Amino acid sequence: LCQKYEGDVYLTARDESRGMTAVEELKKEGLSPKFHQLDIDDQNSINKLRDFVKDNYGGLDVLVNNAGIAYKQASTAPFPEQAEVTCKTNFFSTLNVCNALFPLLRSHARVVNVSSMMSQVGLGRCNDDMKKRVLSAKTIADVEAFMTDFVEAAKAGTHKDKGWPDTAYGMSKVGVTAMTLIQHKDIEADKSREDIVINACCPGYVSTDMTSHKGHKTIDQGADTPLYLALLPPNVDSPRGCFVSERKIGKWE
Repeated sequence: LCQKYEGDVYLTARDESRGMTAVEELKKEGLSPKFHQLDIDDQNSINKLRDFVKDNYGGLDVLVNNAGIAYKQASTAPFPEQAEVTCKTNFFSTLNVCNALFPLLRSHARVVNVSSMMSQVGLGRCNDDMKKRVLSAKTIADVEAFMTDFVEAAKAGTHKDKGWPDTAYGMSKVGVTAMTLIQHKDIEADKSREDIVINACCPGYVSTDMTSHKGHKTIDQGADTPLYLALLPPNVDSPRGCFVSERKIGKWE
């Protein structure tokens, strides 16, 4: 994005020192990202970023929501904890960022919500009733409701009985993908701004700390689809409000 976007690019991180270290590493590659602290689990932190962007730029042209967490497979944390913590960050906190920053999006802005192939897996592991509920969601409130129900059922130990899948990460990303499709429809209905495009994507299985470096893709390869979506040309016909993998529209059904 630093190489190809004609404007300022901000890298964010919860920990300022680690964020600045990342910026310095990128500068060694000849890039010039800027830094702003952001912890998406902290509403005050979100608000500070929102106010900074508004005061210094007056609007926003590209937003890539890439923050996310995953428990390791070897984690001994009980499933109720995993469900609550993972869904809080990956879904609810990402939604909080969107709610804060979407009013700043200018016409022709591009939003990329980094989801996962696990959203398709999670949806596939729902029983027919829960799958129908997910796919029939029409509003963000509908998505918040079924995500809350999943977390509450996980905490009660009844999620499998109710037809939810046994994957906290997968369900967190079900929420992200379902949310994205609705966000795009909602923003298309806003006639005060034109040609804002919101897509979700799977970057692939990338070698990062999050995957314990087991992923077969390099970080640059994993960035390809998010970058493609972030730089979609003006008035592009497709993809718009889609789930995208390897630059292709994936099934969400």
